[in-house]
Amino acid sequence: MKATTQGCYTQPPTPSQSLRLASLYLAFGVTLGLCAPATAQVISPMPVPPEVVARDDQGRTTIRATRLTQEIRLDGQLDEEVYRTVPPITDFIQQLPDEGALASERTDTWVFFDETSLYVTARAFDSAPESEWVANEMRHDVAQLRQNDSFSLLLDTFHDRRNGVAFLVTPIGGFSDFAITNEGSVNTDWNTVWDMRTGRFEGGWTVEIEIPFKSLRYQPGETQVWGIQLRRIVRRRNEAAYLTALPISAARGNSVIAGLWRVSEAATLVGLEVPPLSIEVAIKPYGIMGLRTDVDASPPIQNHPDANAGFDVKYRVTQNLTADFTVNTDFAQVEVDERQINLTRFSLFFPEKRDFFLEGRGNFDFARGGGGGAPTVFFSRRIGLQAGQIIPIRAGGRMTGKVGAFDVGLLNIQTGDKPSAGAVPTNFTVVRIRRDILRRSTIGGTFTNRSASLFGNGSSQAYGVDGRLAFYDDFIITGHFANTQTPARNGQDNSYQGRFDYAGDRYGLSYGHLVVEDNFIPEVGFVARDNFRRNSATARFSPRPESIDLIRRFVVSGRFEHVATADRGNLETREAQLLLESEFENSDQLSFFFNDHYELLTRPFTISPGVTIPVGGYDFRNFRVSYRFGAQRPASGQITFRTGGFWSGDNTAVSLSRGRIEVTPQFSLEPSVSLNWLDLPEGSFTTQLARTRFTYTFTPRMFFSGLIQYSSSGDSFSTNLRFRWEYSPGSEIFVVFSEDRNMNPLIPNRFTELRNRGLVVKINRLFRF
Repeated sequence: MKATTQGCYTQPPTPSQSLRLASLYLAFGVTLGLCAPATAQVISPMPVPPEVVARDDQGRTTIRATRLTQEIRLDGQLDEEVYRTVPPITDFIQQLPDEGALASERTDTWVFFDETSLYVTARAFDSAPESEWVANEMRHDVAQLRQNDSFSLLLDTFHDRRNGVAFLVTPIGGFSDFAITNEGSVNTDWNTVWDMRTGRFEGGWTVEIEIPFKSLRYQPGETQVWGIQLRRIVRRRNEAAYLTALPISAARGNSVIAGLWRVSEAATLVGLEVPPLSIEVAIKPYGIMGLRTDVDASPPIQNHPDANAGFDVKYRVTQNLTADFTVNTDFAQVEVDERQINLTRFSLFFPEKRDFFLEGRGNFDFARGGGGGAPTVFFSRRIGLQAGQIIPIRAGGRMTGKVGAFDVGLLNIQTGDKPSAGAVPTNFTVVRIRRDILRRSTIGGTFTNRSASLFGNGSSQAYGVDGRLAFYDDFIITGHFANTQTPARNGQDNSYQGRFDYAGDRYGLSYGHLVVEDNFIPEVGFVARDNFRRNSATARFSPRPESIDLIRRFVVSGRFEHVATADRGNLETREAQLLLESEFENSDQLSFFFNDHYELLTRPFTISPGVTIPVGGYDFRNFRVSYRFGAQRPASGQITFRTGGFWSGDNTAVSLSRGRIEVTPQFSLEPSVSLNWLDLPEGSFTTQLARTRFTYTFTPRMFFSGLIQYSSSGDSFSTNLRFRWEYSPGSEIFVVFSEDRNMNPLIPNRFTELRNRGLVVKINRLFRF
């Protein structure tokens, strides 16, 4: 460990040079894309009735949907006559672990339709007894569902071979839906109205899925041609098998779920006849009542009764364009944020959890949502939240979908005032336009406006253009240029990035150059760090050893990052990292990290009350080892141990993250613990963070959950209890209790100090016309 005061200096480019550099990144990529060979028209084989599937020697597959002449019951039994007269679609092909081999377990599927809905059903054979199936989650739309045995369906309703919507069902009835954009951006918060049932038979399980046509977007016309992909996951083998053959590189490492994102490899669905286009209106009114206590309010509030009402409206403007309106928006049912310990000098990022902003968020992503360390030009948590307080949302509207060749996202929200948070009535506007080009590439632009700036009188704006150019399957170039206009902040207000990634299965390589200038302030966005110029590079080698049965993949990767100030070029951060990792056949993972770090502090940094690290340069190194138990196990999670230098001293840390204990298929615990011991010349201290989530699922549409948290950094102990019942598709009842208390084990009776408490009951009802 060495402290120094000098920094490196390089002459930064001028603003005009910055703009030319950002333009060069995109121009270079567009030139490569335009010079790449055009994709030939795909001619798929056609099944000859009564056959329902046809395959050719090129791997292309076509499915013929069958019109129902008699109603089928959605009961998971698959005992209607149609299952004896229509041949099944079968012979799924493994992607993992044995690329190109037939699936180890047989899956028979059928695709039907009638005047109102699409039906996809399956009989999933399994040679193992039910006690060996991996089925430990029933809740709707939770990540653990993707760690279970499952049957999934992807629909590319515009047949553009890059976008789609997907539906997943587990053997015990857990279900999820999500949207895929440009074969890579996955929005797990996309929701629509559909239904499913599962059942059992001697030797496996069954699933029936019903999707109303009014829940989907598609092109005009009665006769449709869509893309379709079917997937079966057998988790005890970590096996993913698909209707069509997929390369192992589409797994993005060792993920058994990522192959579904490869929309361009989907089969073709023909014979489908849909109802005429119609105007659809959905109205969802809500009512809420509750009691609220806030000791910190002025004056304090004790069991204060609250009641409110409002509504949301969804209107299908065209078959490809949907408008949403909200009045008196309320988010009382949303789970509280998970607490974090911050030992850095940069802002923490907390994810959005509010349904209105989650739905359709992919339409607003700029530079892939801020990936690769890029700033987020639109971050919805800037709306309705300020200074840690909830700001009322009076009304708003959103329009998302397609207009010709363009994807569009328009958002306008009006918030009220709240003097205790320093909030005044403010209007937020976001405009996002994106166009698909070439095979899997896009270009786009964005604009945001905040009517009342936090930095001075007047409004603030952000503008930006971005591009993503995908070549073949594994090579991607991305770039953006953005500018902000903020009161009393002139000049040095740009951000730009150029990045390329090669992500093959065996080799990976990436390089990125990102600049965020000092006055780049997206007031409707998020920037963790300002005034920096980052160069980063990563190289990876990840062979799959065929001679070692225990190991599925080794990973050796190195990463180097150099961060200097954007205005003067002074070195602020330099980091080199080496990763050695083994991914086992059972999906467990053992990882070793070696880090060499340099940080330059230009101003004192208070890392903990009474502990301030002085100005200077700091060299330190640390080592980290972690073991992750596969999420399909009854008990899973990641255990991490870290030790080594940290600023001017040392840091030792242990943690359990992403923990999950399956008590029964209906009841689970999710513990998480983080302990840090810091020994610095400026002072020694410890941090503790403990969190447990428990969930009892009555049915896939009804659950009770609790989130209990303790954080030493704020001496805080909080409880959040939630009951949710989707009593009809799209209609819900919520009961939520939350409490926050002071807690310090070293101070007697400190636990009794209440900060705030609330109890709310909320009910909504969906009406579709």
